[in-house]
Amino acid sequence: MLLLKLFLKANTHMARLSCLCLLMTACTKTPKNKGKNSFKKPATKAIVKHPTKPLTKDNIRTTTAVEFMTAFGQKHKETYVQLHTRLGTMTLQLYKDTPLHRASFLYLTQIGYFDTTCFYRVVPGFIVQGGNSDSEQTTVFRNRLNNYLLPSEFRKNRKHKRGALAAARDWEHNPEKKSTPFEFYVIQSHKSQSHLDYEHTVFGEVVEGIELIDKITAEAIDVYEWPKKDIPIKMTVLK
Repeated sequence: MLLLKLFLKANTHMARLSCLCLLMTACTKTPKNKGKNSFKKPATKAIVKHPTKPLTKDNIRTTTAVEFMTAFGQKHKETYVQLHTRLGTMTLQLYKDTPLHRASFLYLTQIGYFDTTCFYRVVPGFIVQGGNSDSEQTTVFRNRLNNYLLPSEFRKNRKHKRGALAAARDWEHNPEKKSTPFEFYVIQSHKSQSHLDYEHTVFGEVVEGIELIDKITAEAIDVYEWPKKDIPIKMTVLK
C-alpha cells in the first residue's frame, strides 16, 4: 500500500496516523507489516461486489501518462464529478490548474474504474480514503493501466482544507512526489492540514454534499480503520 507519512504535530493524530495509508494495491491491510504493504484486510472480511465493467483498451504507463492525459484533458473539459455511496452523494470540483490530475480523474471515472472501488480507510476528524477494493476487477484495471503515476501539481492556492480532494502517493523511492491517481482522500477536519501541503497534490474539493464525509466517518470501523460495512463508490462525470 502507498504510505502517507504524517509529520508529527502535538495536535495531530501522532503515532496512530504517522503512516497514513492513502493507497495502492487491493484494499487489503495486514497489521504485521508496517512497510509498503501494511494494513491488509483480514481474510474473513467479505469481498465487495461490484457490477462488471468493460476494461479499457488504453495502455498507459508512467512514461506516457503526461502525453495521454494532456490530450485527454484537451478533449474533455468537464470539471465536476458526482460521487455516490449508500450513505449519500457529494459533488466534486476538479481544478483546471491541476490539468493532469483533473484529466486522470475524469478518465478513471469514464472507464468505470472507480465503480469497482470503495472507501477503505476512515480516520474520524481527519480524512476518508477511497479508490481501491478487494474486487479482482480493480486489480485487473490497475494492471492493465500499469499502475501509472503522475507528476505532482502543487499550487500555492491549493491547500489541505476541509473538503479538499487530494491524490495518494508512495513515500518510498519517490523523491519527485509523483501521485498515484487511482486513489484519493478527502479532508474531513475543520482545521487546516497544512503539513500535507506540497506533499500531496490537491486537485479538487467537495462543493456539495460535504455532510457525506461526516456520515462516512460516523460509520463503525474495525481496528484497521476499515468500515465494518463496506461503502462502495459509484462515480459519474457531470456535463
